[in-house]
This record gives sequence, structure tokens and C-alpha cells, in this order.
Amino acid sequence: MTQDSEAAQFMRHAIALAYQGMSGGHGGPFGAVIVKDGEIIGQGHNRVLSAKDPTAHAEVTAIRDASKYLQAFDLSGCEIYVNGMPCPMCMSAIFWARIGKVFYGAPPKDAEAIGFDDAKFYLELAKAPEEREVPAIFLQECHAEALACFKSWADNDSRIPY
Repeated sequence: MTQDSEAAQFMRHAIALAYQGMSGGHGGPFGAVIVKDGEIIGQGHNRVLSAKDPTAHAEVTAIRDASKYLQAFDLSGCEIYVNGMPCPMCMSAIFWARIGKVFYGAPPKDAEAIGFDDAKFYLELAKAPEEREVPAIFLQECHAEALACFKSWADNDSRIPY
């Protein structure tokens, strides 16, 4: 019998978290593990139902857990293991967290087969903002005020970039 790779061990841990969340009635069948230097520093499972929070996906809960553990919002040098390919929201959170690599156990077609159609969201995001199902509309009359707010941030020497 061959020994599991370290990556497979982390993925199996993410899958176990998915089962844990499902059995607790917390949400869908998703688990995530964040690893830095070979050590698990954050983990989570889907909690959309129990938290009554549509953003409480496994990846987001794991990012929150890892950030708390490291006391940092920048997770550079980390990798995330997820049993399903992350949705657009979670991929965005992964980008914002500066996680360097994503490992996933099942492609989007497998999640779609059980009712999770992330492909629709990816297609919507590819459209021009004003042409999406939920249109994003530029409110020109407030542009100067919004820009002044941005300038205030940029001019603040004590800001912490992220």
C-alpha cells in the first residue's frame, strides 16, 4: 500500500470537514483547509444554513479561521485545499487573501450535477456590468463624492494597504 501524499491528506481533511458540516445541518457538502509550511492553520466547512449567511462558504470560513490564527489579513505563502472548485465569490476571497495555490477535489461539473451551478455566476461576471442579471449601474451624479473618498484614503499616510 502506498502512502498518501501530503496534498491528499490535506484534501481528505477538507472532505471530512464537509461531512462534518453536512451531518450537523450547517450547509452544503464543502470543506476547506488552509496550509502554510506544511501545517494546517485554518479550516472550515460550509455554514450557510446554520449561520443564515450566504457568504459562509467553506473557503471563506477557512480564510477567517487562518487570518485569526495568524492575526493577519495577508495569507501569502499559504495554499487552500477544497473538496470542490471554489465559486466566484470564494475565488475572489482567495485572491484578496493572497493565497498562492488552490487544490480542489472535484471539478465544477460534479457540483453542478447536485444542484450547485456556479457556472452561471462565472458567465454573469464575464458580461458587461450593466448587462448582468443583477445590473451594476454607475451613478455618475455621485462620482465626484466617491472619488473624494478614494482620494482621502490615498492621501492618508497612516493607511495600511491591502
